[in-house]
Amino acid sequence: MNDLSSAPVAPPPVIHRADYRPPEWLVPEIALDFALSLNATRVKSALKVRRNPAGSGTSQLRLNGDGLEAKAVTVDGHPHNAWHMDGADLVVELPGDAHEVGIETLIDPAANTQLSGLYASNGLLCTQCEAEGFRRITFFPDRPDVLSIYSVRMTGDKALFPVLLSNGNPTASGDNGDGTHWAEWHDPWPKPSYLFALVAGELVANRETFTTRSGRHVNLAILVRPGDESRTDHAMRSLVASMKWDEEVYGREYDLDDFNIVAVSDFNAGAMENKGLNIFNTRYILADPETATDADYDAIEGVVAHEYFHNWSGNRVTCRDWFQLSLKEGFTVLRDQQFSADRGSAPVKRIEDVRILRAVQFPEDSGPLAHPIRPDSYQEISNFYTATVYNKGAEVIRMMKVLAGTERYLKGTDLYFARHDGEAATCEDFVKAMEDGASLDLSQFRLWYEQAGTPRVEVAMAHSGTTVTLTLSQTVPPTPGQPDKKPMVIPLRTALFDRASGKHRGEELLVLKEARQSFIFKGFDALPVLSINRGFSAPVEIAAPTPVEDLVFLARHDDDPFARYEAMQQLVVRHLVAAVSGVLGDAERESGRAAIGEAMAAILDDEALDDLMRGELLILPGEAYLAEQLDRADPTRIFAEREGLKRWLGETLKARWLALHDRCSAIPYSLEAAARGARKLKAQALVYLAPADPAEAARRARGQYEAATNMTDRQSALMVLCGLNVPEREMALADFHQRFAGNMLVIDKWFSLQAGSLNPEVTAHVKALARHPDFTLTNPNRVRALWMAFAANAQGFHKAGGEGYRLIADLILKLDPINGNVAARFVPSLGRWKKVDEGRAALMRTELERIAAEPTLSRDVREQVTKSLEA
Repeated sequence: MNDLSSAPVAPPPVIHRADYRPPEWLVPEIALDFALSLNATRVKSALKVRRNPAGSGTSQLRLNGDGLEAKAVTVDGHPHNAWHMDGADLVVELPGDAHEVGIETLIDPAANTQLSGLYASNGLLCTQCEAEGFRRITFFPDRPDVLSIYSVRMTGDKALFPVLLSNGNPTASGDNGDGTHWAEWHDPWPKPSYLFALVAGELVANRETFTTRSGRHVNLAILVRPGDESRTDHAMRSLVASMKWDEEVYGREYDLDDFNIVAVSDFNAGAMENKGLNIFNTRYILADPETATDADYDAIEGVVAHEYFHNWSGNRVTCRDWFQLSLKEGFTVLRDQQFSADRGSAPVKRIEDVRILRAVQFPEDSGPLAHPIRPDSYQEISNFYTATVYNKGAEVIRMMKVLAGTERYLKGTDLYFARHDGEAATCEDFVKAMEDGASLDLSQFRLWYEQAGTPRVEVAMAHSGTTVTLTLSQTVPPTPGQPDKKPMVIPLRTALFDRASGKHRGEELLVLKEARQSFIFKGFDALPVLSINRGFSAPVEIAAPTPVEDLVFLARHDDDPFARYEAMQQLVVRHLVAAVSGVLGDAERESGRAAIGEAMAAILDDEALDDLMRGELLILPGEAYLAEQLDRADPTRIFAEREGLKRWLGETLKARWLALHDRCSAIPYSLEAAARGARKLKAQALVYLAPADPAEAARRARGQYEAATNMTDRQSALMVLCGLNVPEREMALADFHQRFAGNMLVIDKWFSLQAGSLNPEVTAHVKALARHPDFTLTNPNRVRALWMAFAANAQGFHKAGGEGYRLIADLILKLDPINGNVAARFVPSLGRWKKVDEGRAALMRTELERIAAEPTLSRDVREQVTKSLEA
């Protein structure tokens, strides 16, 4: 017998959007019959197929498979021999225009470490079919434009699988009298195969009901492993709030009698929007004050909303092909952002969203893996579940809303849902609906779907007499495969402040469409202070020669919360970039720090600010965003300069930090905004005190840790202690591990805090943690907790000599045979080699070449590594 385990994997074909063709055969209905087993699940599928009039008329029905073997094939109830395998696909010759094709397959869920298709998770059977996992269950035309009505029957051991769930509504169930039982589910809404779901196992439910605005009573259930049910209340409240919000804001009502969520501990992503049966990573369901931080609570609310909102923006209207992924994901990210903004602090939410965009998507836009939100080609679709498709995709739709205004924007979305309900649509369908419904001309705006890269807008402002001329120039940088770019439509919310009064005359929307464009403002006796891209109305880089005193002015006076935050950020960015570039003398360094300290002191003393917003204004720009301001950066120097500024601010404002920590420590725990803001500020105070006075910071952090009644306070204290070489560090780490032993999600925090810490010995700590009994490569959450935190830690990952690069490359090679999807997520950290200094770039490239030399790489990793080396 030939051993194929080490056979080279053929390079995957490149799939081009321009090559799209309608499916040759449609599958209006499919019936699935599962005989469930952890090691040998038998699947019988019955596909009612009919020839697609839009196809070429071929007699061949191509059914995609991945690692499957057809045990039997029938056509119209009779054994059928006119079929063959073409690679992984099953090809069936059909004589007529409509048939019923039956196929039997046998799969081993327990051996499925890729967590795609049907797999086992600690005795539970569950599925993940997006993007192409259904073909690992049964042969099927596994593409999103084949929509089918599903009927599902499951039979399994009653003790092992007491709960049997699938999409839609339950229709029947029974006991076989032999220790097994069965259940049947029917989904009346046609859906693509990527939305199929099945869950079987021992689960307990938190149940609720919701009545839609038309009077439909919906049975809600969040199902978890026994013992976890007490931590599902927040997720349930979030679900009910999401359903109510989608009715009130977008007019979207739920359309089934049941809505179920199941939480599983082994999951490649955050959650999945399968019709009527969402499957979630436990990280985004389980929460109580003792084990979940405020950020965890926010994330759960946002992700529950996101997956629920997909019921319309993704399920009822789905994607024609995977190039249209942002059609559902970008739109739904915007919807969940709006929901979270309405539920909490809208300014803080906007700042958080932009921080993520700048930390993750902007680097993606300037790196070797840059791509438009609607890509032109791919080799492995799972590699396009990116910040560009999701987060930038949301920003593009947000810009349409800015251009249209809320009322006309909602007319556009209403028209989109009305036109395409029950269809597999395209990004162009969405844009056309927005044009028609919102009365917009989006001809040039479509470039946002076609061009990669973050536009850069240069600003010049001149004053003559009483006239102000604002000249804006835009460039879109070259990206792989797109050397030349056209001017984009860039909506910029703008205000001009009078220096004396600290007020402006009103905000204006400037729409930049040309490479260079001037805007005239009358009636200004003196040069005003410019506030531009307020609310981050466009996902662009603004290059404005704003004087330091103007940035301080805006940080104090701007009435747009994001613009105020942005002024503070730019004050720090400008100083740190100059420091990293080596152009600051002692006097310039002193004056730059003084300006930042003055602005920060004003923020600390401003009684009109709420503490949530104050906390955002005190956070320094991230290292990834700082690196984006430089052509080639020394990451460890960025780290050192940022820490140096933090230490100076800690020393200079020490009395304020001590007073702030005292004030906030006196506020009792609750989930109200004031208490949440206090916890955020308490953490920030320790962050600044730690480099300035390690002993005092350690004393306070230990006291906070020991007095903590909630995970937010406990985690922030432990975070600070992890970065210090003090006895309290080991004490707190040991106590934390013992206290939460067996709680996988909290132990993930224990790994992540150490791997992301400021401790100079972080690399040694991470290597030891990789050998810890609690570490495993088979659980994606645990892998990400340790190694993603390390890859984002400049002083460890970018350590001189390249040890951090070797560790990540070793991880990718070890993880790829187990789970290629997760392994591929680590390649971009090495793929940024062109953005670092030449010495480190050579070391990073060497590791990419070492990975590329492995002949059995998965398609996921192969594509990422190849593109990273070619760029």
